[in-house]
Amino acid sequence: MGISKRRGRIRKAAVVASGVAALGLVPSAALATPGSGVSGTVLAKGTSDGTLTVKAKGRTDVVVRTITVQPGGSTGWHYHPGQLIAVVQSGALTRTLDDCSVEVTPAGKSFIEPSGRHHVHIGRNLGTEPVVLYATYMVPEGAPLSVDAEAPDCAGE
Repeated sequence: MGISKRRGRIRKAAVVASGVAALGLVPSAALATPGSGVSGTVLAKGTSDGTLTVKAKGRTDVVVRTITVQPGGSTGWHYHPGQLIAVVQSGALTRTLDDCSVEVTPAGKSFIEPSGRHHVHIGRNLGTEPVVLYATYMVPEGAPLSVDAEAPDCAGE
């Protein structure tokens, strides 16, 4: 093969290689299609303490609802058959847990309530404005969102 043919092949290879390299520099977003007709509204935003773990066994109902607790109101002692993730939109929710420890969650913060009978608790509004929560329940298919429970011995109720 003559020198000019080899140079021609080398030039073609260089052109092809530079074209492939140039394609590698094109951002992948250029290949994306823009969305249309979609909007979203943030209902609540909270910050987790970093312990967010979600586990499900079998079919799971996911329910999102707003809960309002008036000043002086309470949820009563209860537990959840599945996990609950809540964001406090306004007010401050005071929760007493089954060991009688107390957790206060103010507006803009979130909390997780684990599932099961061993996580009995009560939520109270000890403030002067309504507490509004956005709660996402993840419960076994067909299960209730919460189950009433006896107050623990340490509650003195």
